[in-house]
Amino acid sequence: MPERLPLQPLLSALKHPEVLVSYSGAQWDQLMRLARAGDLVSRVAALARQHGIWDDLLPAARRHLRAAELLCQRQHTELGYEAQEIALALKGLPGPVVVLKGAAYVLSGLDAGRGRMLGDVDVLVPRAQLADAESALMLAGWMSSSSDYDQHYYRQWMHELPPMTHIKRGTVLDVHHAILPSTARLSPPTASLMQQIVPTGHVSGLWMLGPADMVLHSAVHLMHEGELEMGLRGLVDLDALLSEFGPRSGFWPSLLARARELNLGRPLHHVCWLLQEFLGSAIPEDFVQGLSQVSGARSGAVSSALTGWALRLAMVPRHPEADVVWSPLARQLIYLRGHWMRMPAHLLAAHLGRKAWIAATQGWREARAQKETARRP
Repeated sequence: MPERLPLQPLLSALKHPEVLVSYSGAQWDQLMRLARAGDLVSRVAALARQHGIWDDLLPAARRHLRAAELLCQRQHTELGYEAQEIALALKGLPGPVVVLKGAAYVLSGLDAGRGRMLGDVDVLVPRAQLADAESALMLAGWMSSSSDYDQHYYRQWMHELPPMTHIKRGTVLDVHHAILPSTARLSPPTASLMQQIVPTGHVSGLWMLGPADMVLHSAVHLMHEGELEMGLRGLVDLDALLSEFGPRSGFWPSLLARARELNLGRPLHHVCWLLQEFLGSAIPEDFVQGLSQVSGARSGAVSSALTGWALRLAMVPRHPEADVVWSPLARQLIYLRGHWMRMPAHLLAAHLGRKAWIAATQGWREARAQKETARRP
């Protein structure tokens, strides 16, 4: 039986990049395969540059890192242009436009944005301005092409509009009115988040969440995901945010107070545990103890053990040589857990049933469409 692909070379490189200078070709091979699966190659490249060890790396490894670095730089350049277009399109809104997640890290120059790959741009606007925001973005060229069911799903139950794609540039924009779905068990009020926002400092008219809220949103997003292919990248984001914000005066008490105020103690408790498990993140002991006393932060012993087991397996970048026999089951449990936390049981059953029916009949509907097309003169 072939040996399982180890995660440790990648984890060590992410936390202590100086170890990269001693890596053998075999270790680089192991690192690259998992870093590519987790969308972290450009992050490794950025860390190598930041620590001044680029020239000491194996030449073959540098070529792979350089390719990822160039792609990341291009994405960041495009983001700068896209952010200006978004700000221009939404400048007529009376309320703030808040950039979220990776785009916020990059635009604000945070360390978490260093080498951070981007899939789309997420913005948050007050719910009362959602319709005006959608209209303004449509006039500027963003369109939604989701199916009728997905349109209903997003607008009725989710915390965002259906994804919008620019008709010329192909960029994807997610417009949120909250950080969790309307049907989720947790519902941090957007108005409270808006009270803590700060300018991005890069594009006039765009804002980002305050430091504590940014950490909480990153934790909430990660812990409510049904699929964790990019889960390790989410932990790397959080580790970078805590390393940058942690030394600031009053940050840890502020984070604890906001977790209590927004009722987000449990997702923060889970990510703190994962950060220490995977990356050995430096989190003050008194903060961990204070967090454990926040109402709702800790679950029952059985639930906590099962969730921890599944999260630990599902957080490993998805690669066939890194999986253990229980990895598929763990991912399935995380998928169901993510949906369970986002929707009540009756809606979840109806939604999963509808999605299963759509998937099962996809081939039949495509074949029928092809026949109808062939009959046309």
